[in-house]
Amino acid sequence: MKIAAITDIGSCRQENQDNYCAQQLAGGTAWGIVCDGMGGVNGGRIAARIATDTMQQYFARQMRALQPGGEKSFIMRGFDVTNRAVYDKATSDPEMLGMGTTGVCAYAGNGYAHIVHAGDSRAYLYHEGELRQITRDHSMVQQLVDSGQITREQASLHPQKNLITRALGVAANIVPEYNRCEIEAGDILLLCTDGLTNMIPDGEIARVLKEVPFFDATNILVDRALQAGGQDNITVLLMGVETTEVNNG
Repeated sequence: MKIAAITDIGSCRQENQDNYCAQQLAGGTAWGIVCDGMGGVNGGRIAARIATDTMQQYFARQMRALQPGGEKSFIMRGFDVTNRAVYDKATSDPEMLGMGTTGVCAYAGNGYAHIVHAGDSRAYLYHEGELRQITRDHSMVQQLVDSGQITREQASLHPQKNLITRALGVAANIVPEYNRCEIEAGDILLLCTDGLTNMIPDGEIARVLKEVPFFDATNILVDRALQAGGQDNITVLLMGVETTEVNNG
């Protein structure tokens, strides 16, 4: 797995409340998380940092215990631990009350990507020129789309599109959503905040991933979002699936 990532404050915000972390692991596997914080003067930034730090510590301490077939429970448990860390800070510090963060986390390798998320930060799979959204936004507007009250096109213009229905740290317990997809050499996993997806359409993202070299694509995507207005913090994390070399010695 190869990794490229970038975060940018955007054109309209006073601070960057996004955060991310990604690491290559042994055996050609990798993991990454992207968070978009919310709440208070510093609350969102701190919530996102706690979430990424906690998930990093979880992988560092628990990875050795992960058994094949246990990926779902492993990554879901990591989200529980992370949620509790943000919640404990939010409830113990009066200045942090009400803070929280979206989170989308992927563990990839051995032919599969295991993805868990809460909120409207997204995971996509780019495969053979096509970009497919893996996660489903936990938002008021997505609920309206799911129930047929508005179309996807109307959702992109809805004034309440930023109201999310799930987040890390806002309650003692969380019900994140898990997805799994097959991956193969040449595929790219994209984890991103809505500062990217609210600014440029999926088709344009797919075109960049197709035409631009892997390690340049993150900067190009951020530039496109800034050109479109850069109305929010922008975070882009790419995980590229490489050919696994088998040595039969």
